[in-house]
Amino acid sequence: MHPVLFHIGAVIIPAYGAVAALGVLLSLFLAQKLAKSAGVNPNQLWNLCVVALFAALLGSRLLLIVINWSALSLHPRWLLGLAMIHHPLLAAAGALVGAATAVLYIRQQHMPAFATADALAAPLAFGLAFEQLGALLAGSGYGTETTVPWAITLSHPLAARWSGAPLGVPIHPVQAYAALAFLVLSGFLCYWLPRRRQQGDVAGLALLGSGVAVYVTEFWRDPEGRGTLLGRAIDGPQLTAVVLVLLGALVLLERNRQVGVGGIPGLKGETGGTPDGAGTGMGHVEGGGFPPFPQKDAERMGHPSIAGLPHKHAETMAHPSIEGRPAVEPLATNEAADASQESPHV
Repeated sequence: MHPVLFHIGAVIIPAYGAVAALGVLLSLFLAQKLAKSAGVNPNQLWNLCVVALFAALLGSRLLLIVINWSALSLHPRWLLGLAMIHHPLLAAAGALVGAATAVLYIRQQHMPAFATADALAAPLAFGLAFEQLGALLAGSGYGTETTVPWAITLSHPLAARWSGAPLGVPIHPVQAYAALAFLVLSGFLCYWLPRRRQQGDVAGLALLGSGVAVYVTEFWRDPEGRGTLLGRAIDGPQLTAVVLVLLGALVLLERNRQVGVGGIPGLKGETGGTPDGAGTGMGHVEGGGFPPFPQKDAERMGHPSIAGLPHKHAETMAHPSIEGRPAVEPLATNEAADASQESPHV
């Protein structure tokens, strides 16, 4: 493929970095478009993305320096080429640092956690699709040998130097498989965001979809440098994918459990369905009661209103009026009669 996108004099512009940077910019703009639908402040979301991305890049490069410190101390100029090196361990470390930084920022700015996660779900999947396209051009995360008609053959020496990719061997374009999966997932999440039942649904689906995409595509990806477990039955990214699926299932189950307790599932106005119940765990049904049938205000108090009297009077009376006279008047008459009988006549 094309590890080098183009040259500017002696400066090399790598294809991986350029395509990944384009994906980051487009993902940021997509996050801005989805912020209002998710109920998040667009400015806060933009700042969150910038801070988390910077932390992820810095964390992954610092880890690379620490691991290779002995070699870098002998060859300081190699520091200039750190951006060209790609490895699953570096990607995982950057993702963890970025996620931790995002959580801290959300807590500090008092942003709604589940709504923010919903707003970021589709942009993250979209950015991962571009990252995989960049990896395809660079030869990073290459696939296994194959004879399928759509196989690709790497020939650029920098693909072998930067990513350890095999040259002259037909392999699966597994990065294209993953990019297509993430693009489909991003489109589905964009479609589902305004139709979610409550906050957290889109984030849970994103975790589930990402885990499935990573787990399946790893079967066509070369296991070199990815770590293996259980007698090479599963590799490191697949184990991470299993964790993502479990986390997504837990998020969806927890949010649905809260709706089942705090609201009436399936009715208009349940948690996240309308502003009255969004994020509170309490549902609101206009003109309805429990059960959800139309009720008057007096009926919600436990008894019907009394004809001819305002409802506030009906609340203070235990029985209807008799022949138009207040219910308390007979009681006063009886008390007066008793008093007249007890007092002697003069």
